Amino acid sequence: MNVQVEKLEGSMAKLIISVEPEKVDEACDKAYKRIKNRISVPGFRKGKVPKNMIEKMYGPEIFYEDASQFLINENYPNVFDQIDEDVVSSPEIEVKQIEKGKEFIFEATVALRPPVKLGKYKGVSVTKIDTDVTDEDVQKDIDNDLKRNSRMIEVTDRAAQKGDTVVLDFKGTIDGVAFEGGSAENHTLELGSGTFIPGFEEQLEGVGLEEDVDVKVTFPEDYQAKELAGKDAVFACRIHTIRTRELPELADYVDDQGFDSEEDYKKDVRERIEKRKENEARRAYEDEAIAKIVADSEIELPEAMVETQLDSMVRDYAMSLRQSGLRLDDYLKFSNMTEEQLRTQMRPDAEDRLKGSLVLEEIAEVEKLEASDEDIDKKIEDMAAMYGMPVDSFKKDMPDSERDRLKKEITMEKAIDVILDNKKETKKRASKKDDE
Repeated sequence: MNVQVEKLEGSMAKLIISVEPEKVDEACDKAYKRIKNRISVPGFRKGKVPKNMIEKMYGPEIFYEDASQFLINENYPNVFDQIDEDVVSSPEIEVKQIEKGKEFIFEATVALRPPVKLGKYKGVSVTKIDTDVTDEDVQKDIDNDLKRNSRMIEVTDRAAQKGDTVVLDFKGTIDGVAFEGGSAENHTLELGSGTFIPGFEEQLEGVGLEEDVDVKVTFPEDYQAKELAGKDAVFACRIHTIRTRELPELADYVDDQGFDSEEDYKKDVRERIEKRKENEARRAYEDEAIAKIVADSEIELPEAMVETQLDSMVRDYAMSLRQSGLRLDDYLKFSNMTEEQLRTQMRPDAEDRLKGSLVLEEIAEVEKLEASDEDIDKKIEDMAAMYGMPVDSFKKDMPDSERDRLKKEITMEKAIDVILDNKKETKKRASKKDDE
């Protein structure tokens, strides 16, 4: 295989790849094996027609489409061993020549890492964040711990109140006419969760078991179902079950968690919050500093690089939806959105991510930062511990591409350290509260 690089404008390049003629013959043989069962010739059973007879009847071109795909898939990944270029996009492939006895030639148009004119990255001003831990913070985390370890009990001697979980039937109507999606039976709802239309849950407070009540609401003007937006509706409701959360006693919980005393537990909670606030502050400093460095730098992103990033983000989003039991197509339909509109929505974030990565890579290059073997081994040890696997087994199963990814990740972390070690803090602001 031979590769030539032709530089184009806008950090683009054309890779011209030539593959030996004998490889074309091998690929055509593979193509024959793939399609022979789909070809019928009188006097031959399906799958038994000789290759030369198929070529005689249909021409050798019948194999070229599949053969081209085989040759591209086999050879394109090896292109990067022959070129000293940082390709940052998926390729746009065009077959230029495929013919028996001749080289297979195809071109791959790709984006290259664009040049970065780095702005100021030392002494960047960031807004100081208050990471002090208050007694209120500690109590809030204790309440959350107790809530996570609570149990639900049924209530039969009072009406529903905020914080209860109820099981109810409801039937919604607009001007006396039922509408799609407005009815359900045995639906579970936590009052005060804000899950339903504003005003709905509040009107169920004070309602007893098997008591009928009409809940009157107005759909928000920006409601996702446009045919309902801004309209008044009445929901006929009946609550069948009321459950409330029973919290464990603090002393019992502390004992169950293995602490010697409530004081030891509260100390642990405080240390946990301190670490969380410090991590939150570091992420906020990082985001603010990188955004300022990007704004002070000059970067022109190749469109192909942005599109490749969008491809990755859409795939990640689709995977996240699948974990929630929803397909991307169904989500787009439900949201009245096309995939192109979703990509447009994601584009600013994609560009920010790319520019942020590029300035970090440039800082690493300027500062001559790199990940040592010791750094990588330490990261692998941490990952193995997290997954509960022996380090040697974890290393053995790790592909080279993953090790390369870790090397880049560590190098980027070192660039971030350079930025944050040299940051300047301005006026203080309160840290983000954790509602978990």
